[in-house]
Formats: sequence, C-alpha cells, structure tokens
Amino acid sequence: MYIIAGLGNPGPKYNGTRHNVGFDTIDILSDRFGIPLDFEKHRAICGKGLIEGEKVLLVKPLTFMNLSGESLREVLSYYKADPEKDLIVISDDIDLDPGIIRVRPSGSAGGHNGLKNIIAETGSDRFSRVRIGVGAKPHAFDLADWVLSRFDEKNRELVDEAEIRAASAVVCLMKEGCDKAMNEFNRKEKTNDQH
Repeated sequence: MYIIAGLGNPGPKYNGTRHNVGFDTIDILSDRFGIPLDFEKHRAICGKGLIEGEKVLLVKPLTFMNLSGESLREVLSYYKADPEKDLIVISDDIDLDPGIIRVRPSGSAGGHNGLKNIIAETGSDRFSRVRIGVGAKPHAFDLADWVLSRFDEKNRELVDEAEIRAASAVVCLMKEGCDKAMNEFNRKEKTNDQH
C-alpha cells in the first residue's frame, strides 16, 4: 500500500496558502479517484482507496507543518510501511517558480521544516517526494509570513495547474516508477530555470 502524504497546516485560516499546496493536491487525488477523506487517525485526516488498482492511504497530517513527521511516523509504523518503497510526500518549495513541479526519489530537506521533521522522525531521507513551486521569498518578507501568504491571481492559476500535474505525477510515480515520473514532469519548466 502506498502512503501518499500532502503537507500543510490544518484549519480554514491556512486554506490556499503557499504552505498548503500539499493538502490541495491530496484533495485533487481524493476527488479524481473517489477516495473520501473520511477518518481521523495518527493525528491526520486520512482516506483509504484505490488508485488505478493500487491500494493507497491519502494523508493530511494535522500536527502543523513543522511536526509532519510525527504523524507520518505513526502512519508508517501502524501499516508496517517502508518509507523508501511506500511513502510519497507532496510539499511546497520556495526554490521553484510557481507552476514548476519537481519529482525526486530522495534527498535533503532543502530548508523545508516539514521535510526536515519527516527525515528526523523516520530516520530516512530516502522517500519519494513531489515538490510544487511557490516562488522565492521577497527580501522584505519574513519566511514564515511568506509561506503562510496567498498567491496573487496570476500565480494562483499557475499553482492550481501545478497541483493538478502534481497529482498526475504521484500516479505516474506509483505506476511507472520515479525515473519515468521525473522524465515526464520535471522537464516542464522555463528555459531560464536553473534549479
């Protein structure tokens, strides 16, 4: 069974913020595949179902972003899941422009506190992740204020489209593996994007 976790902060005041693109993508998968997010366990909102014949658990941790790993450690332990094979994490990335997504099989947290906590709690950085660009922080902004802010109209459209592609990237990751997903989804970027 695949554990597909979207990172974000719970509560209406965080809806639509940069930090919540992971939650948004879980909602897209829930709608697309008819998997209701209908139970709360392991300090997360969860939904069980099938994506193209594969058993999945959709997870939105309720621990707030910086403690996402505490919830996911409980989920992985309960289902005896191996992060390297079974876990896919969807998160925001300030190093990518809005509208860009990036699939990776493993790697560092890159300064992202949610990913940092997952690595600390699971003891591994070898889990697949789909990162959604939310744009770099302007100089005048505090980082926390930036990731908790909302997009302007133009970037909201780019990010809405990126979230839909991120959901497709998750399915590709499951069905065809990380290399195929990277080839398919990482190339859709601007020519001047050197990240």
